[in-house]
Amino acid sequence: MKTFSSIQQLLATLSREQKLLSELFEKRKFLSFNYDYALELVDFDADKITALIDYSVVRQNANNIELDDVFLQFFEQVMEVNEDINASYINEHIQNIKQSIIYYLQENNETRKYGYLRQVKHALRKIGVIALRNVMDLNRNIDNTFKNEPNYRIKQTKLEHLDEKRNVIYSLLNQTDHLVSGDEEQTFFKVASDEELNRIIILLKLQLNECRHNLIDIQKQIIEYLNRIKHQSGVIEKLRQIKYLKDQFEIRSKTNIREVLEANTAVIFEPNPTYPLNISLDQLQTDIETVDIIKKVARRMRTTVKAIQSLADNISEEYLETQVQEEIQINLDEVKNGFLAGGNNLFDFICNYDFGKEVSFDDCVTIYCQMISQFDTLFKITDTCNTKEDIEFAMVYPK
Repeated sequence: MKTFSSIQQLLATLSREQKLLSELFEKRKFLSFNYDYALELVDFDADKITALIDYSVVRQNANNIELDDVFLQFFEQVMEVNEDINASYINEHIQNIKQSIIYYLQENNETRKYGYLRQVKHALRKIGVIALRNVMDLNRNIDNTFKNEPNYRIKQTKLEHLDEKRNVIYSLLNQTDHLVSGDEEQTFFKVASDEELNRIIILLKLQLNECRHNLIDIQKQIIEYLNRIKHQSGVIEKLRQIKYLKDQFEIRSKTNIREVLEANTAVIFEPNPTYPLNISLDQLQTDIETVDIIKKVARRMRTTVKAIQSLADNISEEYLETQVQEEIQINLDEVKNGFLAGGNNLFDFICNYDFGKEVSFDDCVTIYCQMISQFDTLFKITDTCNTKEDIEFAMVYPK
């Protein structure tokens, strides 16, 4: 088995084969990942897969390959998708802290003492992160178990096992809190106390407090889920017994099912009401789709009654006559051209203009306003006003 000689070599290998490694990680829960498919992901270069196997990045089993446990665990922890709850990590860090404290108090060299202090700080930071992650994984596993596990007995056993892990995590949190509070190692926290260590302890206590609150909610959730499972399993067991008695034709003699059903007034036991709807004669005579539906129902009901559709009367000749309606439209461009060719003011010009049809005085006012709004750049609008039939208008001339 080969080992990477440097971090640069490790990162270069992972980066070069990132397509294959990403696919292996996404399909890590599948039972098999075919070697031929992996070969396609590395452009059919078998040496690349061989190199990954030699460096123990992936493992080959017959014609299947998978990520090595070390790299799989690393990717799951970094991406925070690890579903395994391992509370032993917290216990290991607690023991490492206690050992480092002993070494710190026994060491006389300041440089080595500072090294032990760094180990304590590193372990304290790791405990907070691991505790929060374990609590999140515990909550996710509880939801997945209750929602996705089909077997009630296995579901109940898994939830009880997760509850035991919750108790272990809660106990380790109390041990950690007892340790950082200085009850056990008063001398160390008085001698080695510095600003960074105090910040780490304060942050750790906040994280532990958050974990405790979440664990209390998780405990309530587990109790609720277990009660639901107990109720559902009890209902299923009763249904199985009823089914057995029904198959043996003993359900009436050995149970009080008739009395129970007679006393039950649920809506589901009520007969379905029917609301007959009579179709109007006009619709039957005019709507062809309605007649087709009636024919389909008649064929389904196997009735001998034949639906006869009455013929409509002939269309009246009046509806077939062509009628033409003419309407004279006013062309404002022609009115504008005629006005620009003359010298009269615009309002009098419009009132005297031959539009080819009778135009009322109100229509002339409207045409006057339209002409000014559309062709104001071609007109000379003066400040002089005039009045006609109680309408005051500005005197407008061609430019």
